Formats: sequence, C-alpha cells, structure tokens
Amino acid sequence: MAAPLTRDLKGLAALFTTSGVLHLVRPQPFESITPRRLPARRGLVYASGVAEIACAAGLLHPRTRRLAGWASAALLVAVFPANIQMAVDETRRVERRLGSGRPANRRRQLATIARLPLQLPMVRTALKATRDESGRHTAYRGVKLP
Repeated sequence: MAAPLTRDLKGLAALFTTSGVLHLVRPQPFESITPRRLPARRGLVYASGVAEIACAAGLLHPRTRRLAGWASAALLVAVFPANIQMAVDETRRVERRLGSGRPANRRRQLATIARLPLQLPMVRTALKATRDESGRHTAYRGVKLP
C-alpha cells in the first residue's frame, strides 16, 4: 500500500504541474537558466516540463505514488544546477547595476538565493511518497530499505 496522499504531496504535485506547464508554454526563461555547458537547452527545458507533469500525476495516484516519489526527488536534484545558475546570473546582474540603487534588483537577487535551500524540503516531501503505509521507505514492490 502506498503512502497516503497528504496535503504537502498535493502541494508538490500542484507545484510540479504549474511549473511543468510553464516549461512547455514559455520555455525561454527556463532556457536562460539552464547551465550553458549543457547541449540542447530548449529540449532539456521541454523534457523537464514533461517530467514535472508526469511526476505530478504519479504522486496523485496510489499505484504510482512510490515510484513518482523517487522520480520527483531525482528531478529536484537534477534541476538544482539551473536554480544555482539563476542565482549566479541575478547576482551578476545586480552587481553590474549596483550604482542604480534600485532595491527591486536586490530583492530579486535575494529571492533567487533564498529559494536554493527550499529544494531540501521539496525533496523531503517527494521522499514521503516513497514510504509504505507503515511509514518505511521502500524501493519498489515490497523491497524494504533500511
């Protein structure tokens, strides 16, 4: 039996759905934060959008929740470099404009930095979905993890 569908799992599914749709509808902002050394950045944006939507759907259904939990945690770790890139780019942008004295630029920079540690509770929430009804983490179909 799968972990129960809690409010935080529903929230993560909603976040994945929203972000996934945005990746597909407006890929440009996401492409700009994809690390430059990666090839086919637009394709990676589309792929991550589809993956987010698939994870969201998987988290909502009890038969796929456990697998979707592992996939969601992996996806959050995989996209973390893009979040770092966004914070670095925004910090550079603010440093170039430092003389303008615009607090809006500084707030945006702080927001991109502040969201980095928020990935950890999101990963923790995704891992909740990997538990069985007794609260133990499971790999898949009865394989117990320590």
